[in-house]
Amino acid sequence: MAEHSLRIGVLAGEASGDILGSRLLAALRKRYPELRIEGIGGPLMQAQGLDSLFPMERLSVMGFVEPLQRLPELLRIRRSVYRHFLANPPDIFIGIDSPDFCLRLEWQLRRAGIATAHLVSPSVWAWRRGRIRKIARAVDRMLCLFPFETGIYRQHAIAADFVGHPLADEIPLQIDRAAARAALGLPATGRLLALLPGSRGGEVGLLAPLFLAAALRLSRADPELRLVLPAASTERLVQLQALLPAYSELPLTLVEGRSREVMMAADAVLLASGTATLEALLVQCPMAVAYRMSPLSWALVSRLVKTPFAALPNILAGRALVPELIQQAATVEALVAAVQPLLYNSHVTREQQQAFASIHQALALGFGERCADAVAAVLENRSHEHAV
Repeated sequence: MAEHSLRIGVLAGEASGDILGSRLLAALRKRYPELRIEGIGGPLMQAQGLDSLFPMERLSVMGFVEPLQRLPELLRIRRSVYRHFLANPPDIFIGIDSPDFCLRLEWQLRRAGIATAHLVSPSVWAWRRGRIRKIARAVDRMLCLFPFETGIYRQHAIAADFVGHPLADEIPLQIDRAAARAALGLPATGRLLALLPGSRGGEVGLLAPLFLAAALRLSRADPELRLVLPAASTERLVQLQALLPAYSELPLTLVEGRSREVMMAADAVLLASGTATLEALLVQCPMAVAYRMSPLSWALVSRLVKTPFAALPNILAGRALVPELIQQAATVEALVAAVQPLLYNSHVTREQQQAFASIHQALALGFGERCADAVAAVLENRSHEHAV
């Protein structure tokens, strides 16, 4: 296949996928300057030359109820994308995250003879392992953000590549905490604890009162301790502002957004289990992780999940590197006990930070180029098959 003639299909269903996709497309365009790209993506992918067949926001749905309400439209879009690529076959189709939407489309296109790859492994290592059979039928290659994810694919003879994580490329290995404090208008000296109780309303409703109560105990034990609380959005800012009058004695700074800067500035962070734990790890902020959900959700999740750890830093380390306090274990007393060593025991913080630095280096592989390598491998395999 001549390099100038490469044509790819690509689909991302949400903003995080648009970020990943834009880096993949930028790396591919360096190799294939005349690259033609069609599919669905947001403004970042479109800036790399994507002709988006539908607005990406039509695919951006969350939770359980909204996808069901929007199901007819989502199915209509998927059928339309399938028919488009069936009539105009690309050299490869790449689905980015959004597995419930992408995997069936990838299976249909692969069955029609089109090479496929998928970027961001579904959490088959943690739950719903039966999906691995569906993935085997759907993709020629899985592109994984984390090293532990490739094993299960190799067990099932599915080609998989660890491509690293773009945040590890973006965030420097050396963090300037003084500069981060100055940028946020926070005191240059003194202990600073960050509180990140989640980005969704339900998470904040369950975790913020716990986090604030624990912070109050820590503050009473150490009047010099300062606290900073970044709100993930304007909606979360309003939600948190409604809680704060009950904690008026706390020396707390509330900011909108800027959670990464806050963690760069802080001596330690107490945060909800989720993607923010990866950012905390990469900025080498010592952490304790907590999570609570409704009793019904917990009853379902606890039966489905098949991993010994909930916090991503522990999964990446393969051991209990950071305290994780889940559901009934997330009490005010337990949170205080988990956070205190992070603030006052340099051995504990040093151990976490050394492990964080090692993980950071392992994830910083040059994400875009590694993805482009994997895509090129699929194309090469297909080219060889056709030649044979």
